[in-house]
Amino acid sequence: MRSDSAQSDRMAEKNAAFVGSVPENYDRYLGPMLFQPYAVDIARRIPQRDGISVLETACGTGIVTARLREHLPAKAKLCATDLNEGMINFAQAKRNPPGIEWQVADAMTLPFPDESFDVLVCQFGVMFLPDKTAAMREARRLLKPGGTFLFNVWDSLAANDLSRVAHETIVAFTAPEPVRFFETTPFGWFDVEAMRGFVEAGGFRDIKVTPVEFDCVSPSATDAATGLVQGTPISVAVKERDPAQVSKLTEATAQALAREYGEKPCRGRMRAFVWQATR
Repeated sequence: MRSDSAQSDRMAEKNAAFVGSVPENYDRYLGPMLFQPYAVDIARRIPQRDGISVLETACGTGIVTARLREHLPAKAKLCATDLNEGMINFAQAKRNPPGIEWQVADAMTLPFPDESFDVLVCQFGVMFLPDKTAAMREARRLLKPGGTFLFNVWDSLAANDLSRVAHETIVAFTAPEPVRFFETTPFGWFDVEAMRGFVEAGGFRDIKVTPVEFDCVSPSATDAATGLVQGTPISVAVKERDPAQVSKLTEATAQALAREYGEKPCRGRMRAFVWQATR
């Protein structure tokens, strides 16, 4: 169990990375390009059953939340949580149809009783959790017997074209102390056996993993670069060094993306793993 101080430190760190224009850029540029296709995919995996109760963790700007609400029956219970208050506020302002309960909450220590939900969903959030085994146990605690945990993680950068080019450009641009956010966090947890170990240690059974690939398409290389740089904590890290470098890095990334995958549109491939496990 983490101390209150440690939890506060993590919340402060997360908030620092998703303030100002980051949530807006994340939603506007990365949402359609990266997250909407997988939101549709993960929502369709949930049974449409009256009375079903669904918890979403790491909901971000509500991209998956909106798809879940569209997919689920009107009487289904849907609660969406995120550690970052700025992301929750953005989600509520942009996507707030009836039937969604929003709450700021840490996926490591969720404020709900045991066996509260039939399904727990986490889209591209597991990679950010510092203690993945503890997070799996917390997910299992909240699920009813026979309940389902659905989450996805990105495959490697080698399988995600636009993100790979952005990463290579960012590393070269920020040398000699390169920013390696993509490599270490969102695209750093693709090892299937390692992730299976976390899920099994959390007490789950009937574990299934499915690779899912989509086209990764942005209207322009500039839009893609704006999202990949200014819609992520990368912009915060670069701004701390020199605010003027953020726009220069965005332009360098746009040029690199255009060279490899086109200017208008900018198109590559993306690949993730969808995990499903039973309590």
